[in-house]
Amino acid sequence: MPSYAVIALGGKQYRVRPGEQIVVDRLAREPGESFEPNVLATGDDGSVTDGGSVTAVVEEHMLGQKVRVFTYKPKRNSRRQRGHRSRLSRVRIESIEA
Repeated sequence: MPSYAVIALGGKQYRVRPGEQIVVDRLAREPGESFEPNVLATGDDGSVTDGGSVTAVVEEHMLGQKVRVFTYKPKRNSRRQRGHRSRLSRVRIESIEA
């Protein structure tokens, strides 16, 4: 049984282990729903193989930290404040198979 896997979710790659929780960009799945992400590689101590399967479960949807962006131009009385909160999902890795 492999000890880790490299998966692709939302255009990003994550190295995961069984039982681990990761925070990713919002997924179009309901909390509690199980799915199989795209697996790029699996491996253990010293050996890496292509493919495999990973089972993951969406734990919850949440909002990220508030990000504020403030720009100004000195001597011009120009100030602008913008910001956002990222929409995120917490995913738990159930199992990894070679």
